[in-house]
Amino acid sequence: MEADQVAAIKDLLGRAEEAHALFEATELDGVYDQQWPHWYAVYAVDHGIGPMLGHDVTADQLAAFLASRYAEFERLDPRPSEPWAEYTASRLATEL
Repeated sequence: MEADQVAAIKDLLGRAEEAHALFEATELDGVYDQQWPHWYAVYAVDHGIGPMLGHDVTADQLAAFLASRYAEFERLDPRPSEPWAEYTASRLATEL
């Protein structure tokens, strides 16, 4: 796993987070999006996560991965010192 690869994925997840926050605020009138992993996954696939990973990935595969890693992140005690996007980026680069 290369640091550049993880940094690129982390950046993409951060951009997805920003775009999703805008989506929730404008399209959902501030309502929490229960389907956020799928939204993030579609965004990430559309914005080039496949080449970052070195292989194609579907939005459904990525959504399942994001949901499971978020649940894992929330359960960890103690909580990781790194933000969720960084935690998930390093796992994406090595596990998906």
